[in-house]
Amino acid sequence: MTIAPERLETPAALAPGELMSARERLRLVLVLGFLIAIGPLTIDLYLPALPTITDDLQTTTAAVQLTLTGTLAGLALGQLLVGPLSDAIGRRTPLLFGVGLHILASLFCVVAPSLAVLGTLRVLQGLGAAAAAVVAMAIVRDLFVGLSAAKLLSRLILVMGAAPILAPTLGGIVLGVTSWRGLFVVLVLIGAAIITVTALALPETLPVERRRSGGVAATVRDYARLLTDRTYIGLILVAGLAMVAMFAYVSGSSFVFQEQYGMNEQQFGFVFGAGAVGLITATQLNVRMLRRWTPAQILISALAFGALMGLTLLLFAATGFGGIVGILVPLWLVLASAGLALPNAPALALTRHGEAAGTAAALLGAVQFGVGALAAPLVGIVGTGAVGMALVIAGGMLAANAVLLLIARQLSQPVTA
Repeated sequence: MTIAPERLETPAALAPGELMSARERLRLVLVLGFLIAIGPLTIDLYLPALPTITDDLQTTTAAVQLTLTGTLAGLALGQLLVGPLSDAIGRRTPLLFGVGLHILASLFCVVAPSLAVLGTLRVLQGLGAAAAAVVAMAIVRDLFVGLSAAKLLSRLILVMGAAPILAPTLGGIVLGVTSWRGLFVVLVLIGAAIITVTALALPETLPVERRRSGGVAATVRDYARLLTDRTYIGLILVAGLAMVAMFAYVSGSSFVFQEQYGMNEQQFGFVFGAGAVGLITATQLNVRMLRRWTPAQILISALAFGALMGLTLLLFAATGFGGIVGILVPLWLVLASAGLALPNAPALALTRHGEAAGTAAALLGAVQFGVGALAAPLVGIVGTGAVGMALVIAGGMLAANAVLLLIARQLSQPVTA
């Protein structure tokens, strides 16, 4: 895919992406989808192996869950570093170096001798994956704004949705023929494929004249300006709290379904993947809904429904009503509501700060994964059963609604950035 330089210099009245052909947009969605997918693949592929890793490394459930927290922390910290860097030197170089770091960390995970070493390497994996996540979001803002950005993000989540569907299933299959260490060999191969596709198919989308200079001082000023935008901060907190619900499911589901409900690794992989169907369906429904409603209207309704389903999930988990079906149905509906919220909250946030898209995307991603990282230890603290997972999910959705209520009036105000 190539994007002519004159398209990247289009006046702000017409975003550069609006001049792309349908074929160019499709290629862009596929390439960016692969980039965004590296994070979920890194997180989800080894979920079926968490109980096995616990036994093999002779540690505790809570300690193993911290390796997931480490990955999410790396994703959060890495985005804060890569975002401003990509605003200064362009998108491609930080992206390629980040994916390269992910490949090296995955390779060393194969021979990790202890949980401490594995946890450290998982942080490095997260740092590498962060480059892919923040650059992909910044490229969306380089080329699109408003409704167009929300629609593209919905398409990206469709591609990204294949990761949680396939990763645990693939992980279960790999565990059927090798140990948990073989999962990291798979991540090395996936990383190599992603870096190859990126190097060959993704152009630079930030022209030299739009790059930001000024070093550390300019970066600090950019972050300070973002932190004074109450609506932007509210939107990224909403996105982060919606991720709490998702990561509570990610961190707790392997123990709930395998230990509480007796599923084997392969069965868990298929059940976990089925949960992504609702999320994917919702993101694609979002594209159609945007023809009739604004991103803000969809976001408000989705989070209200998600909170209701979260409370229903908690009630059914506490009472045992409906057995495993009583857990799965409201759980999938919460994920569907997140599928509507996650494209719209970032689109509304990034549209406010196109002049520093990388930095704005970095803070967004850091909050998403930083707040989301709290889910894993919270699930471990309150209990790895269905009630503990449901409590964190419901709490995340209720908190997202509370934050959204504080900024709801500002969502309809015109953007001046």
